[in-house]
Amino acid sequence: MTTMADKAASGVDRSSTSLLFRANERILCFHGPLLYEAKVVKAEMWDGTDPDAPEPGPHYFVHYKGWKQTWDEWVDESRALKFNEENLAKQKALRLAALQASKKRTIVVPAKHSARVDSESESQVQQRSRKRVREQSVEKTVDEHDVGRSIEVKIPIPNALKAQLVDDWERVTKDRLLVPVPRSPTVAQMLEQYQEHRRASKDKRRPARRDDDEIVDEIIDGLKVYFDKALGNILLYRFERYQYKQMLEQFPERNPAEIYGCEHLLRLFVQLPNLITHTNMDDDAVLLLKDHLGDILKYMHKFSKALFASEYENASPAYVAVAKAT
Repeated sequence: MTTMADKAASGVDRSSTSLLFRANERILCFHGPLLYEAKVVKAEMWDGTDPDAPEPGPHYFVHYKGWKQTWDEWVDESRALKFNEENLAKQKALRLAALQASKKRTIVVPAKHSARVDSESESQVQQRSRKRVREQSVEKTVDEHDVGRSIEVKIPIPNALKAQLVDDWERVTKDRLLVPVPRSPTVAQMLEQYQEHRRASKDKRRPARRDDDEIVDEIIDGLKVYFDKALGNILLYRFERYQYKQMLEQFPERNPAEIYGCEHLLRLFVQLPNLITHTNMDDDAVLLLKDHLGDILKYMHKFSKALFASEYENASPAYVAVAKAT
């Protein structure tokens, strides 16, 4: 059993004076871009000295209502919201937007799946979750009983980029604003910049299973193909569809990756775990892919000011009228 002395020695302060939520409190918690009802199992203040609890500040070990204990995890306070009418309305709006996107999904063919049995104890789950606290997972949209591989497909999205996703959703769906397109840099240009940055940094951390540059080149090419196929099917909000039609007519010689930018690419990263789950990739390939995709997200986070539009455009009254009719 973990004692108070153990917690103090490991850099965790149980003091509740600065904690917004309490143990056993009912909350709403972000898991990927969506909000889920959860219960606070533990509430702790971390000071950042424990390598297994590296980020200082309030943290909560949460259990998602109706989910297996394997999904229990430590989250920082930015992912938790009070359980009230305002936040319940926000939860409903986010789910409706995701549902509209999923109804347009036409590029994935599900494979046969097998059920997974997990016998981890609660203490093991807490320990594993804390060690992965920096790797916050994006939403897994397949049913939790319908898992097609032994490796959980989770791509860690930095908290700042999660906030970007929420801001993006609010600007388009609530404020009726549009991402200015064509973007600069485009998805294709950003990925080329990432390749150049990566080669210049001479990162030696990954195991040399085969030529690393060749692997990254394949992943970049695959991302562009996925983006081109997914944009019109699952990445656009309804208000953006007429703009998409305009762009295709205005730039018939360009692929979507040569028109749109990181705002829409980030939406693809939310969908990628589901898309990867339905491929026939082996577990080693999935692990390698997750590693490189995580690096791309870190690059997007580091250079976010240059990659994401600071201001969205107002739509003309004529555009609004057509968008509502489609």
